[in-house]
Amino acid sequence: LQLPLVGREIPVIADEYVDPEFGSGCVKITPAHDFNDYEVGKRHQLPVINILTRDAAINDNAPEKYRGMDRFEARKAVVADFEAVGLLDRIEKHKLKVPRGDRSNAVVEPYLTDQWYVDLTREVQPDGRPGGKQQITDPSINAVRNGTIRFVPENWDRTYFQWLENIQDWCISRQLWWGHRIPAWYDEAGNIYVADTEAAVREKYKLDDKLALRQDEDVLDTWFSSALWPFSTLGWPDDTSELKTFYPTSVLVTGFDIIFFWVARMIMFGMKFMDQQVPFSEVYIHGLVRDSNGQKMSKSKGNVLDPLDIIDGISLDKLLEKRAGNLMQTHLQEKIIAQTRREFPDGIPSFGTDALRFTFASLASTGRDVRFDLKRVEGNRNFCNKIWNASRFVLMNIEGHEKSILEAEKSFSLADRWIISKLNELSRVCATHIDNYRFDLAAQALYEFTWNEYCDWYLELCKPVLNSDAAEDLKNGARHTLANVFEQLLRLLHPLIPFITEELWQHFAPFAGNSGKTIMLQDFPLFDESLVDTEAVEEIEWVKQFVMGVRKIRSEMDIAPGKALPVLLENASAQDRERLQQHKLLLQATARLDSTRVLDAGETPAESATALIGELKLLIPLAGLIDKDAELARLERELNKLEGEIKRLSGKLGNEKFTSRAPQDVVAAERQKLQDAETASRQLSEQKAKIQAM
Repeated sequence: LQLPLVGREIPVIADEYVDPEFGSGCVKITPAHDFNDYEVGKRHQLPVINILTRDAAINDNAPEKYRGMDRFEARKAVVADFEAVGLLDRIEKHKLKVPRGDRSNAVVEPYLTDQWYVDLTREVQPDGRPGGKQQITDPSINAVRNGTIRFVPENWDRTYFQWLENIQDWCISRQLWWGHRIPAWYDEAGNIYVADTEAAVREKYKLDDKLALRQDEDVLDTWFSSALWPFSTLGWPDDTSELKTFYPTSVLVTGFDIIFFWVARMIMFGMKFMDQQVPFSEVYIHGLVRDSNGQKMSKSKGNVLDPLDIIDGISLDKLLEKRAGNLMQTHLQEKIIAQTRREFPDGIPSFGTDALRFTFASLASTGRDVRFDLKRVEGNRNFCNKIWNASRFVLMNIEGHEKSILEAEKSFSLADRWIISKLNELSRVCATHIDNYRFDLAAQALYEFTWNEYCDWYLELCKPVLNSDAAEDLKNGARHTLANVFEQLLRLLHPLIPFITEELWQHFAPFAGNSGKTIMLQDFPLFDESLVDTEAVEEIEWVKQFVMGVRKIRSEMDIAPGKALPVLLENASAQDRERLQQHKLLLQATARLDSTRVLDAGETPAESATALIGELKLLIPLAGLIDKDAELARLERELNKLEGEIKRLSGKLGNEKFTSRAPQDVVAAERQKLQDAETASRQLSEQKAKIQAM
């Protein structure tokens, strides 16, 4: 075939790349300006003709008429010329992806250049030396295949294998101003010389000092330089003590998006340059931190959050300047400003380092992307405040008692034994989760124990001993437990929230008999089988259920927290009766009870609010506890309000336009609101019926 306008004859070839069902089934290919066409051209040994200059104008390989034209002008001219000679059949719209520069937005054209490559695909080099596949690629695959290197989670090894088993030679030269310069020199005849420095080149190749040499202006790919990091930072190629001590390391922590850019290449270079010794034994893969809408953070989107701004806080004006100033794509400025004002109308308050660290840990589920929401940081700042406030309570009760805590005779209450056993179990759980890189589960366990078990329950359960005329040995036991459990809890928390725990530990270490200088050098608490106390755990769990049952009734019936209540028990087993007698004082103090009585068989109580603990039923007679008319009026107002909310949400969720167009997480949140409103309405209706029956 003769190519129109150019007059050059071109061959007709058959290749599986072409889809015979699409269009005419024939494709004109340009191996120099399309990646797919380039591969087809290599298979068929087609000439590779570049028609563009470095400025994207038409060069001298094209007909004279088009030379010097901008690429877009030339395309229009070619179409016009086809039409003029009657070769234009028709023009159809066709959707395609056009690559653009992420900063300039300019259309990117494939362009032939001379580049440096690392051989990764050949078994043997042309000169007979072992090829890159044999020396680099295959050993890197085998290092993971045979378990020398392990990915966590393990499924990410598939990404690693997929890339290495379909690898191409690696282009390592870049046309940038910053980076490691290519260590190659040229003479005027175009000969290439490679060595560390120009002086080394002249010595290696025995070159005359008068011979003019020019170093290659390209720099190495960033990932080439980064691949050297595990050993180049330790003094390599010299055999340093640091290299002997710290190479290989144990674990690499990184994101899944650079498994092939960085992880694989570090392994490649370790195998090549460190005598087949891998750079690390485990690769922990975490997700990417995205914004609250699930979008990847980028400067162009204006949704980047600087961790320092979350730690220290930032005003709205400074945040706007940071996000919208000096944009490469200035047309996005107004959108970014509006988005920032909407999300952060008052700027970002200071949350502190520990709150941010704990947030990242709690969101670090294996391999999943992290939707970052400042509300989570706010919640964890409250968690840090909870720890601080707990420390004040503990210090208030142990200061001045250091000698008795360390030396005096002690007896431990049921609550003391319970919290010691729960702390012991926490140490086992935390160690397991950290060993398995489940920092999210470790953070969850620490949060649950600190907030609920220690602060909400134990600090209340120990008050009846500390604030009564209990025996001194029991008080010593309570103070000892308060101090030692808190000190060990600080050590468990320290890897995740290091600053507040260091500060508080300095105050608590003496009460735990510890004279160390810093919490950083203390042992991580370990599980001790001898501290397991099943009996104490079971008994306190029964007490907790009893107290929560009473509190639930108080909340539902809007009974004042300080009002002492009479409690009746129905279906009480022998064990329930024994526990009621044994823990009577503890129940009265924590649940604020006026009296407790087990109903006789067949006895029918007056109208009561109820709660269940297994088969045991707690009843609180309502007569005299509430103003019936006022409470009915209050419930009616609440029910009317909920009815309106249910009607609004039902209408919104019944709108197909909303459910199909709104983000799925927004729709799910609205459905949850409707479910919560319906549950609340049902519960209030039940309360209303009970009060009406009084």
